[in-house]
Amino acid sequence: MSFNILNNEISEIETADKTKDLKHQIEALLSSSKVILFMKGNSQMPQCGFSANSVAILKHLGVPFKTFNILNDSEIRQGLKEYSNWPTYPQLYVDGKLVGGNDILTEMYQNGDLQELLKNN
Repeated sequence: MSFNILNNEISEIETADKTKDLKHQIEALLSSSKVILFMKGNSQMPQCGFSANSVAILKHLGVPFKTFNILNDSEIRQGLKEYSNWPTYPQLYVDGKLVGGNDILTEMYQNGDLQELLKNN
C-alpha cells in the first residue's frame, strides 16, 4: 500500500509556541498534523540511525507527515518524554496518540499493523 505523497507533504515544524506553557506547547505540536515524528534532525537530514529508519518507513509508505527536531528544543525534548512516558527518540504520534519509537514502528511496519493504522487515519 502506498499513499504516493509528494515531497511537499513532508514538512518540518521549526519551533513550538513559546507563549504557551510546556504541556500546551506539546499539545499544539501534536494537533498540528495527523502524523508527527519527533526525531533527532529532520526528514532531509536525520541525526541518528533510528530517526533515519523511521523517516524511511514513513516515506516508503507515502504517508504525509511532519517532523520536529528535538535537538533544537531541550524543553520539548525533555517535556515530551514526561508527557508520553516514553524515554527515547524518535517518537511517532498518529492523531495525537503515541504509537511508539523506532523499534515498535519497525515491527508494526513489518507485520502490516502500521499500514493498517495509517490507512484508517
